Amino acid sequence: MAAQNGKDLLIKVDLTGDGQFGTVAGLRATRVSFNAESVDVTSLESQGGWRELLAGAGVKSASISGSGVFKDADSDARARQIFFDGETPDFQVVIPDFGIVEGPFQVTGLDYAGSHNGEASYELSLASAGALTFTAVV
Repeated sequence: MAAQNGKDLLIKVDLTGDGQFGTVAGLRATRVSFNAESVDVTSLESQGGWRELLAGAGVKSASISGSGVFKDADSDARARQIFFDGETPDFQVVIPDFGIVEGPFQVTGLDYAGSHNGEASYELSLASAGALTFTAVV
């Protein structure tokens, strides 16, 4: 597989609650992380004293973050609304030549910044709020 262009990793938000996704505007950097807690079931009977983990147990989670130039687009307004209303709508993360992760996320951080001689910027942090689906690129 060839190297991928970072700008093709997109974060999209359901703009109206009806499955119409729009790319979050102005992002320059994006990141998605997947995590799973482990459940240790090691006992005195564990072979050779090696740790044993319970398969399929533990809490799974995902987090998304992005930063970029504030453009005041429809997607920016939607992100603000989600934060202030405490909603958990569906988001999509498009990972180039890999697939699409989709599911409910909560906006856990929304930061705005700017300097006198620079652009207005923002940072967005999301935490998974339910089951996620993955659709592979074919």
